[in-house]
Amino acid sequence: MNTIYDFSAPDINGVERSLDEFRGQVLLVVNVASQCGFTPQYAGLEALYRDYHPAGLTVLGFPCNQFGHQEPGDEAAIRDFCSTQYGVTFPMFAKLDVNGPEAHPLYRWLKGEKPGVLGTEAIKWNFTKFLVGRDGQVIKRYAPTDKPSALKDDILRACETPA
Repeated sequence: MNTIYDFSAPDINGVERSLDEFRGQVLLVVNVASQCGFTPQYAGLEALYRDYHPAGLTVLGFPCNQFGHQEPGDEAAIRDFCSTQYGVTFPMFAKLDVNGPEAHPLYRWLKGEKPGVLGTEAIKWNFTKFLVGRDGQVIKRYAPTDKPSALKDDILRACETPA
């Protein structure tokens, strides 16, 4: 049985990072984009990170350009946008695919663990969120329309659960 800790991905600076470095934390994994109608969710994600990081939450942002080409910039442009527009301090990763033959193995695993509506695995749009428990297993999948503030109760329950 896999856990999220079995995967790695390049961060926004191009450094390969093992997700094992987040072992024992509650993770909120989000495919993000800078030019999407849901982009203002960055503010809510950053608020969750700042409010609940002391309790064990880490938000992980994975830019993706597969939905309406809403993440056209390179990693430097994404990093600068997130920092200047939303003050993002949570870990950001390099752009990746979440669907199709080039989907990153992490996203293939996440989708298999928690399919979406009617059992479909495909990510439908930017800002789909996966809550992962301290044990590295996916707890819940959230739609792009689910605002970060609506996840607070689930996050608190996950943070109270030991690894």
